[in-house]
Amino acid sequence: MTVDLATQNVKDDFCLPEKGSYLLSHSVGRPLKSAQQAFSKAFFSPWEHQSTEPWQHWLGSISSFQSALGQLFNHRPENFCPQVNLSSALCKLVMSLPRLTKPSAKLLMSELDFPSMGFALRHALPECEIVFIPKQLDISCVDVWNSYLKEDLDLVFISQVYSNSGQQAPVKSIVAKAKQQGILTLVDVAQSAGVVPLDLSKTAADFMIGSSVKWLCSGPGAAYLWVHPNQIADCEPKDVGWFSHEDPFEFDIHHFRYHHGALRFWGGTPSVAPFILAAHSINYANQLPQGLARQHNLKLLAMLHKAFGTQMVSPKEGNKCSGTAILQFADAQDAVLKALKTADIAVDVRSLGIRISPHIYNDEDDMQALIEVITKVC
Repeated sequence: MTVDLATQNVKDDFCLPEKGSYLLSHSVGRPLKSAQQAFSKAFFSPWEHQSTEPWQHWLGSISSFQSALGQLFNHRPENFCPQVNLSSALCKLVMSLPRLTKPSAKLLMSELDFPSMGFALRHALPECEIVFIPKQLDISCVDVWNSYLKEDLDLVFISQVYSNSGQQAPVKSIVAKAKQQGILTLVDVAQSAGVVPLDLSKTAADFMIGSSVKWLCSGPGAAYLWVHPNQIADCEPKDVGWFSHEDPFEFDIHHFRYHHGALRFWGGTPSVAPFILAAHSINYANQLPQGLARQHNLKLLAMLHKAFGTQMVSPKEGNKCSGTAILQFADAQDAVLKALKTADIAVDVRSLGIRISPHIYNDEDDMQALIEVITKVC
């Protein structure tokens, strides 16, 4: 079913610049106008209106965050654990698995993965061999992945999309092939959550990490780790605290039991504020018609495909592109960037080109304005 986003009036729900347009959702998503009031109610009201300490109220907000993620990714809320960022979540996870901490462990990732992930893996698993798919290979091609998925691998790290190349990995096919080979699978959705769907009930990866700062429009600090229920028993986190305990309020220093679910990865006293904001924003996204954000994103990307087909270095097909278009104007690149800045059109640039990411708060007028500015320069 095709749904016209214009009828949803979502643009008015977001804090947007007074002039120009914001096309940087791959970096930081714009907040909802209602976020400040929702945050104040959930975070400050318990202090203002209750004589008791506010932890029980705050922990209810964490449960709301888990529930929102469960709806977004179509899986049980208890399998999601709040994390401060992806690097921390990744270190906690891989260090908890005996299969990965053995000296002969071997894992696969791409040179296109976000560098922080490689840094974390290298230091969390110093004795593990890391095999890299070279960055010049087409990471959106399932045959490329299949050529590297060998039975001697213990883990394959899969970014659903790649921030600097605008590519989308064939996650479902990779996971299926890896399972046939007995390889654990870990999916990174930091750059895709909120725009490129992932159904965890259909794509049964072993683990997933993600954040809320980009397309989920929630600000920094609200990352998450998802663990398939079949893998929980094998996870023995080293970085634990009282909220990793089955009963955090037992208060017996001589008796620790891992939480029965993913919250065993939680650790010590948790932060709360980022997850209040994230729960509010993710719940908003969940109320939109299913698939609408991606449908709208692809519609606006198609305008760029049509206008700058030869300058687009990111994939054009919907099943291979991320939510970001990457344009390369060679000698005119600096002039294009200067013109866009003058017009108050927010984009950024990486090694392959200019990154442009239209979200649900962007419309055809935003894209047409960008196209006209670039056309005048080129």
